[in-house]
Amino acid sequence: MTLIEENKIKDLGFYNFLSQALKSPQFQVFQLAGDASSRKYYRVVQDEKSWVLMLWEPFSEKTNDYPLLSILEHFEKHDIHTPKIIAKSPKEGLLLQEDLGDLTLERKFWENQNQELSLPFYKMAIDEIIKIHYPASLNKTDCVAFKVAFDIEKFTWELNYALKYLLQELCEISFSDSELKALHTDFNTIASILHNEPKFISHRDYHSRNLMIKHGKMRVIDFQDARMGPVQYDLVSLLRDSYVDLNPDIADHIMKYYLSERSKHYEPIKDLKHFDIIYEIQSVQRCFKACGSFASFYVMRSDTRYLKYLTKTLKQVRASLAKTKQFQNFSELLEKYKVYDREFIEL
Repeated sequence: MTLIEENKIKDLGFYNFLSQALKSPQFQVFQLAGDASSRKYYRVVQDEKSWVLMLWEPFSEKTNDYPLLSILEHFEKHDIHTPKIIAKSPKEGLLLQEDLGDLTLERKFWENQNQELSLPFYKMAIDEIIKIHYPASLNKTDCVAFKVAFDIEKFTWELNYALKYLLQELCEISFSDSELKALHTDFNTIASILHNEPKFISHRDYHSRNLMIKHGKMRVIDFQDARMGPVQYDLVSLLRDSYVDLNPDIADHIMKYYLSERSKHYEPIKDLKHFDIIYEIQSVQRCFKACGSFASFYVMRSDTRYLKYLTKTLKQVRASLAKTKQFQNFSELLEKYKVYDREFIEL
């Protein structure tokens, strides 16, 4: 966290905005480490109080024209814990919001040598996603999350993104025309299967870095891309998270808690075997997509921070492909080109 000098704050263009929002020109601004997006974050400190300033592209005054605010408003109606908005300047792309601190679920996980000590926090994360998947999904409004979805086109786009940035760009694999056709056949099958599942609001990036713990409550962030999709998408994001190493028994315990809580808000799973199969297929799609994102950060901007997560996440792709046994072309090509054996961390 780096302190920004006052003249630099003025150059950045948000000095007047903060002075008006805080009713005083007396404050300090610290730049925070960014996430994988183009958004920039700053911690604003005034005496004993602090806030987080998000700087992004300009947005509309109308809530429904700006996904973050539209979804935030909908989530708040269902008691989903999100950061409070203190002030905003749409023309400047500025949002001043509640400071949730620095304690993520990821950090809480790694603080505990015994994974069972993380269980209460994961159950809190499940409590929040249950509210998103069911009460928030069943109450149809004009929230933008209801207007976009994980469909065949979106699932396929994510798979092709990983094909390009992981396999063709990072691994420098030159597939033959027949191999590409075989991959696209499997991709379309994966996308079609997932598209045909019942759709609920999906956070889309429900992992341990987007879950903050403040005053004993789990807070959800980075939800602006929420859309309709299968519930397994978020469950894979959380339980097969690239950033932590949940052991299978703990993950199974958390999944059982999810299914138990679901039955309080929605009908129980009628075919658990089918649910589990979709979970594995979603693991193939979601984890491969994550690998594509990690690879793209390196390919497009030489960001090496995410390379260390590739091997672990690819192992999950391999394990889920082995369990589904449906996508032989995809599985065999990853094996043929020794994708699993590469040492990405040394790039």
